Order: sequence, then C-alpha cells, then structure tokens
Amino acid sequence: MRIIFDTDSAVFNDDAAALAMLLQRRDLVEILGVTVVAGNHTVPQGAEHMLHLLELTGADAVPLYLGADAPLVNTPARAARQEAQWGPITFKGAFDAGPEVLPPHGGRIAATRPRETTAVSFIIETIEKYPDEVTLVAVGPMTNLATAFRRRPDLAGRVKSLVFMGGNARVPGNVTPAAEFNIWFDPEAAAAVLASPIPRIVMFGLDITNHAPIRKAQFDAIIAIDTPLTRLMRHDMGPRFERHPGATVYVWDCITAAWLIDPSVVTVSQRLPIEVDTTFGPSYGGTRVLEEAPANGRLVEVMLDLDIEKFYGIYEDLLPRPREGP
Repeated sequence: MRIIFDTDSAVFNDDAAALAMLLQRRDLVEILGVTVVAGNHTVPQGAEHMLHLLELTGADAVPLYLGADAPLVNTPARAARQEAQWGPITFKGAFDAGPEVLPPHGGRIAATRPRETTAVSFIIETIEKYPDEVTLVAVGPMTNLATAFRRRPDLAGRVKSLVFMGGNARVPGNVTPAAEFNIWFDPEAAAAVLASPIPRIVMFGLDITNHAPIRKAQFDAIIAIDTPLTRLMRHDMGPRFERHPGATVYVWDCITAAWLIDPSVVTVSQRLPIEVDTTFGPSYGGTRVLEEAPANGRLVEVMLDLDIEKFYGIYEDLLPRPREGP
C-alpha cells in the first residue's frame, strides 16, 4: 500500500504515534512522503516533531515536505469572533501558537531537513507518478489536499483512496459542541475534498476514535520496554499520567493507522452522506449526516465501532518494538 501521510503533527499520543505504527510495518505500507500542514502546530514546529520521529524510527530516507501554513478561510480573528458570539472553542492549535520553533524531545533538531519541493507539488507529482495507487492518509486539516485538487482538479479521480481522521457523524464535537478539531480548523478544505471524485473516502471520526483511549496501565506496560520510541512516549505522555493517574488519553490517529495495518479492527461501518458546515455560525466546522444523498451521490465510509482488544493489541505490539531497518 502506497501512502502519503498528511499531518499537522502533535505530541506522541496522536499523529506521531500513528506514523510510528505505520513505519513499524514497512512490510505492508510504503510511505512515499510526509506532508505537514498547519493545525495542531504551526508548520515549522510540526515539521521538527515529524523529522525527529523519522530519525528515531530509522526512516530518515522518507521525505518530508512543508505545506499550507494557514487554512483557506478560517483565521485567528474569525475564531475569536466565533467564540465571542457562540461560546468557547476548547482548542485552537496553531492559532494560539507563537512564531518560535522549539526543539523536539531531547533538545536536538533532526539532521534531516524538509525537502525544497512544497507539499502540494509533491502530492500532485506523486499522484501523477502512481495513478490509482496512492492512498492519502490525512490526520490533520485537509488544506494541502484541497489546494492540490484546486490546482489540478483532474487528479482527485486518480487517487486510490482517502482515509482521514476527522469529523463527527453522530456524536458531539471536541472543540465546539458541533465540531471536531481537524475539520473545524479548515472546514472549507474538508468540504472541497469530500465533494471531490476520489473513488473511496473513509472517515475515522469521533464516533469511533472516542471508543479506545489509553490508560495508565497500558502506558506503563509499553514504556517498561526501553526504546527510542518509548522514551519519546514517556516524555510526551508521562506528565499527564503523573498528574492524573486515572486519566485517559485519546489516540485518535492511531486507530486510523491500526485499520490500515489490519482492517478487521473495525467492526461497524456505514456508507453515509456527510456534509461539512461551512456557514459561519455555532455549527461552523461540524460534520453532519444528510437525510438524502447529495446530487453527486457521494457517500463516505464512516467507521463507527471497533474491536477494542484487537486495537490495543496492535498498539501495544508495535510501539515498543525495536525500530525497523530502512
């Protein structure tokens, strides 16, 4: 399976752990490149996190590309107006970040640097090179993908599939009552991509990702095996469990990665007409299920439930493994 991993980066519980899981199964997955987009972090900060992870996993040869540093329409000022009119937004990611770029865990910037080609150009060139073979794995806002398809509308139909973590079909959001963060940060991009003629679109929203958080006992079992990855995990996730031993940590993107490795981890899914709300209001950035299919007939495969023990088995097996070779 050939993948472009499109990410807004994050601490180890989320994007980075998902990428690490896929890198541990290079017998199944060929990661053609990592593209970084603004979301959880600014693009420069997110790139440093992901370059560090690639180095830790012995995947320095996997190229990384810098992408869109802002959403198509949404802005910090717009988010502030939304909060003022309709209530708190619990997390605003890069909108609240300063310009400084901090070294990742260990205090050292990775030796490998981003490629000079932009993320959007790389996406376009890669789909052209491997028509009908590339799976786009989007675990952040979809700004890079929307920009690529806006530049080259003909390419969406030549993608094998889009697998994305984001949205909420039948459950509340996690940054507003209506919206999940990845979609909220750039709703216009998500709406454009979901309306595109990609042959297969698979959604891992909060409906499924809320079902399998990580608890301290699982965390302790993983970090008891000392590897570069588990040291990173201890650094990023340990303080939360130290402060709150009864805490649960959501690992949204990791469920997406587990399905790419073993599709049987998902037990319930449904093809649904999904729409992103791009009207500026209290539901801005929310995803909703339409009563009828849209005019283009587009249905999204919405993942709804999983074999929790199977997921935990994959997660607990892959993350403590010694790193794979190149």
